[in-house]
Amino acid sequence: MQEKAVHIEKEVIEVNLSKKDIRKMSIEAIAEELTASGEKAFRAKQIYEWLWVKSASSFEEMTNLSKNLRDWLNDNYCINRITIASKQLSSDRTIKVAFRLHDGNEVEGVLIPTENRMTACVSSQVGCSLSCKFCATGYLKRMRNLEAAEIYDQVVMIKELAETHYDMPLSNIVYMGMGEPLLNYKNMMESIEHITSEKGLFMSPKRITVSTAGISKMIKKLADDDAKFNLALSLHAANDEKRSQIMSINDSNNLPVLREALEYYHSKTKNRVTFEYCVFNNFNDSLEDAKELWQFTKYVPAKVNLIEYNPIEQADFTNTDEDKLDIFAAFLEDRGVIVNVRRSRGKDIDAACGQLANKH
Repeated sequence: MQEKAVHIEKEVIEVNLSKKDIRKMSIEAIAEELTASGEKAFRAKQIYEWLWVKSASSFEEMTNLSKNLRDWLNDNYCINRITIASKQLSSDRTIKVAFRLHDGNEVEGVLIPTENRMTACVSSQVGCSLSCKFCATGYLKRMRNLEAAEIYDQVVMIKELAETHYDMPLSNIVYMGMGEPLLNYKNMMESIEHITSEKGLFMSPKRITVSTAGISKMIKKLADDDAKFNLALSLHAANDEKRSQIMSINDSNNLPVLREALEYYHSKTKNRVTFEYCVFNNFNDSLEDAKELWQFTKYVPAKVNLIEYNPIEQADFTNTDEDKLDIFAAFLEDRGVIVNVRRSRGKDIDAACGQLANKH
């Protein structure tokens, strides 16, 4: 690790487990409890705006409410906002953040800056249950799903980092951090609603990408729910035998099953799918592997992100060499596949793809 490139900050947090979490309540439920206490129902709209548009972290910030109402809210409810436990700055300007949750658990998120965009990579679970062999998060125990508000908070705080450090607005969000988003479907969808709604952060759903290891029935549910955001499939091998070696989810969601789910998804949404493919040395980087990937891209309109692999302590995989990667990419491009080669960002602070493991 390049010591000079890494800067860490730590903060102390307070944990509140005793009061009702107001951000788990709908605007209608808030209005009902307000009127039962003798307050006007329209105050619910004001409170909701403070929570989801202005991202208030305390009731004291809600200055258009009376002092008595703010005191009553504080006595009966809490805002379990996540806090920054630490942050690290990479030599390439990537910022990794450890977020502490109200119950003491931690997850990580990443701000990925480029010349023309600021991308927030957010987590959806504490740990992960899928145990993909190449991913550091897969070696952690899954503790619990994140609440919708906890995912929303990551976006808000990474957005603030983009504005503070680089004077640029947050432009994109990827659900590619810790956990499998489609195994936290309800909270994932609710968080996106708060992020995209005009009663929330009002970001375009087309700026959001949800990445899955391949939960076929939930991919179909995305189609049925008319999801407007982008879908990415962590493929990494277009061969069932190889994919099962590195991703145990493939045993129950193999390539024919995923193909059928993706075809259903595209028939409903008309959205292009992104295939994510980490290129491992001497495992999935041959021309035969490229041919299998090309064949799989024929089933639905798709593009391919070839991802530079980031080695982790728990696994022996290494990144393919540049010549092989160029040949692999050229094979696909020559056959009309849209290919992007994604270079690692934040490797020196374990913030790159597959490295999130709460090592801070």
